[in-house]
Amino acid sequence: MGDLFIWLISFFILIALLVLIVYQLMCLADLEFDYINPYDSSSRINKVVLPEFILQGILCVFYLLTGHWVMALLCGPYLYYNVRLYTQKKHVVDVTEIFNMLPREKKQRLFKLGYLVLLLFFSLFWMIWSTLEDMDD
Repeated sequence: MGDLFIWLISFFILIALLVLIVYQLMCLADLEFDYINPYDSSSRINKVVLPEFILQGILCVFYLLTGHWVMALLCGPYLYYNVRLYTQKKHVVDVTEIFNMLPREKKQRLFKLGYLVLLLFFSLFWMIWSTLEDMDD
């Protein structure tokens, strides 16, 4: 039963990460269609970048502490990428360069979204698997 709660917690963390990435993509799409000015778009995106990085780190550490090594290894590249962006100071969106970097920023977030959806499917699979194992016992 404890394993089911672990997968539920990771499921909700992954949903929160997906919401943050979709919010960033919506801000970039609003900027692309000229519904919002560059300053507002970049400030909205920059407000949620650090919580996204922190949540991803918490998720990876959570998998390590609970002994789910495969999921921790799957979270590793995404965590490494976020840490590299943060240490190189490339994690924030610059107001003056946002139009030049718009295609790159959208592509980056779309890759993150796809990666998180893949992690979500693995998490759902393991959640269902642990539920079925609990029913057999």
